Order: sequence, then structure tokens, then C-alpha cells
Amino acid sequence: MSDVFDKDARSEIMRKVRSKENRSTELRLMKLFKDNGISGWRRNYPVVGHPDFVFPKYKVAVFVDGCFWHGHDCRNTRPQDNKEYWQKKRERNMRRDQEITERFEGRGWTVLRIWECELRKNRIEETLTKIRGAIMTEAD
Repeated sequence: MSDVFDKDARSEIMRKVRSKENRSTELRLMKLFKDNGISGWRRNYPVVGHPDFVFPKYKVAVFVDGCFWHGHDCRNTRPQDNKEYWQKKRERNMRRDQEITERFEGRGWTVLRIWECELRKNRIEETLTKIRGAIMTEAD
């Protein structure tokens, strides 16, 4: 089915779309924390870089990254239309992610980046191990 808008009109519409939160993955991770007795986390913590969750006591910042948007090739999903645009968009996101990680680490924080695909049922233990490992390391 072809788009009812021409290319310029569609671009203008899409420029106005803003993310409100990565709700589904954040809610899944919150449930994982609660179900496994992981406490001490905060959302919407006022720190530059905007991690999805922080453990302020342990100086651990947790980012839940969407696989497509942040460059994980787990599904190898790549749009065929406007390939160059999407590749550049992902590369910008990956650069920004690296800069934010370096900024946090420079301030003595541990950064965890959890991929969206890691929140699937068959990877839950791996995700829990990653989170517990970061918190326990910082607690010592």
C-alpha cells in the first residue's frame, strides 16, 4: 500500500513524533525487579544522560535500549526504504550512547545497557545476572 502523503509531508509528520518513554520494556524490567526482590532503583532520576533506571546508592545506571534504534543486530531488521537515512540515524544513536556511557563512567558510575531482546523469557536469567553483578560489585 502506498503512502497517502508525499515524501515531504510524511517527513514533516514524522519529525513531530516524539517518544514519551520506552514503556513496554521499562514495565517488563520493573516487573523483573519486583519479582526478584531487586530494590533501590529509581525511575526518572534527575541526572544528565537520562537512564531508564538508576540505583543511586550503588551508582549504577541502567539503560534499556531498543534493538533496532540502538544498533543491536539480533533480528537483523533493516528497512529497505531510505536505507541510508536509517543507517545514519542508528549510527548517531550509537555514538550518543557511547558518549553517555563514557560520561557516567567518568563520574564513577557503572553503566548497564540491556537490550530489548534480553527481556524475553529465554534471556531473563542472563539479564538478572547482569543486574545483580553490577549492584553487588558496587556494594563491595
